[in-house]
Amino acid sequence: MAIQLTMSPAVSAPRRHILAHLPWKARIGGIILGIFIVITVIGPLVAPYNPSATTTQALPLAPTLHHLLGTTLTGQDVLSQLLVGIGASVILGLLTGVIATFLSVVVGLSAGFLGGAADELLSLLSNVFLVLPALPLLVVLLGYLPNAGDLPVAIVLSALGWAWGARVLRAQTLALRNSDYVAAARETGERIWRILLFEILPNEVSVIAASFVGTVLYAILTSVALSFIGVLNTSQWSLGTMLYWAQSQSAIQTGAWWWYAPPGIAVATLGMSLVLLNFALDELGNPRLRDAGQRRTVAGHRRWPADPTPVLRGDN
Repeated sequence: MAIQLTMSPAVSAPRRHILAHLPWKARIGGIILGIFIVITVIGPLVAPYNPSATTTQALPLAPTLHHLLGTTLTGQDVLSQLLVGIGASVILGLLTGVIATFLSVVVGLSAGFLGGAADELLSLLSNVFLVLPALPLLVVLLGYLPNAGDLPVAIVLSALGWAWGARVLRAQTLALRNSDYVAAARETGERIWRILLFEILPNEVSVIAASFVGTVLYAILTSVALSFIGVLNTSQWSLGTMLYWAQSQSAIQTGAWWWYAPPGIAVATLGMSLVLLNFALDELGNPRLRDAGQRRTVAGHRRWPADPTPVLRGDN
């Protein structure tokens, strides 16, 4: 019993140390994103009504005890649509992030480590996708998939969203491939795939995580915009679909704020959480950004790194 009492603080101290040094952006962004993920999992189960069920009412109804976020012009429950729509948007964003990040890792690591003709070819491929006009191409390509599910849409979004992450990972790999531990692994006869997976890839986790978060943000905002203009399937509930039907049925003109405000606030809040996480990952992976966000105490006064250097007078 005495051993447990003396070792318990030692075991929990590293965890408290890690949490204490997490940027506040990571804490806030992680909490908000966690709430959206919980809604994604349980939202369809706790939705009070069928989001597509309609009635014969003539006007959208304001929030009441029976409909906490009001109803649409056709009597559909806005809260039920929101709970289901958040899940659809989050799932599409995560699916796109996984596919695009996988392509970025494969192309970026291969181009940076192999060099030569392989690097030139893969870099040319990345540059071509970087200069392509993404939004017009998305409108054209997704126009041929009017009733497509999440996977085809995620593949199209990933095909136009992986190039930037690949360029960043290529630059990082170029900086790591001539390091001492990589050279030692080569001298010992390690295979290329083992060097990439066990020597280089672990040192790029923060870059990969930031690329994943950025891609998820890009996918969610792009899918909302495409749904709002009617390119994606408007019969499948998502945050963009809710905004599409609110706009097409004159919710702003009729003053039905409860129809368009909840999905708009949800999109803004979800985007803010991903932006905060992206900034936090940049700080964790870049010591200069991490030090710039910390305050120092000099002679009892808190000072930021950008403040002028203090001059202290000694006592004679």
